[in-house]
Amino acid sequence: MTINCRGEELILSKERAIYWPAQKILIISDLHIGKSAHFRKFGIQVPGTVGLTDLQRLTSLMNEYSPETLMVTGDMFHNKINSDADAFLEWRRSYPQLKVVLIKGNHDALKNADYEALGIEVYNKELLLAPFRFIHDKPKEFDEYYNISGHIHPGVVLYGKAKQRLKFPCFYFGKHCAVLPAFSVFTGLAILKPEEGDQLYAITPGKVVAV
Repeated sequence: MTINCRGEELILSKERAIYWPAQKILIISDLHIGKSAHFRKFGIQVPGTVGLTDLQRLTSLMNEYSPETLMVTGDMFHNKINSDADAFLEWRRSYPQLKVVLIKGNHDALKNADYEALGIEVYNKELLLAPFRFIHDKPKEFDEYYNISGHIHPGVVLYGKAKQRLKFPCFYFGKHCAVLPAFSVFTGLAILKPEEGDQLYAITPGKVVAV
């Protein structure tokens, strides 16, 4: 689905990403690389293919849009370097010309040398690229920049014809801030209750739909 936000065309992908054509930037949030390996370390059985599935989806997005920059609005990594991060390093080597930018989230605790080795440009708080501010969690005060964030893993409930209750990840666009869905499939959902004027776009298996 293509929308207009602050005069800019944004493409909302069912793969939980936004593409900004004017800047050739692919925007995602909450990739949580290393989360499944982190859980397995503590005896919680999580399939090792979870992280690979996310990288395969990221590859599909690269093939579809050919971005020059991958922007991650926080929680790119879940904890520390582990076997899942090794898989990302292999993926990264396939795109040596791709600029990868991370606005650090609460889970991004790698050492500076680790980010450098992975070819990632890091911003500790935010990145301003008019008309947008890229930030992990939406700020409490607002200014002329429209905020694009992540962190809360937004979701929405839709009701089917048989009154079945279905939960889907979604994109949220409010007056001052947009919230991206978590890119990783290994995350929960925070069900949102939109206020007047807010717009939600649910990510169903087949397409993105305005709610």
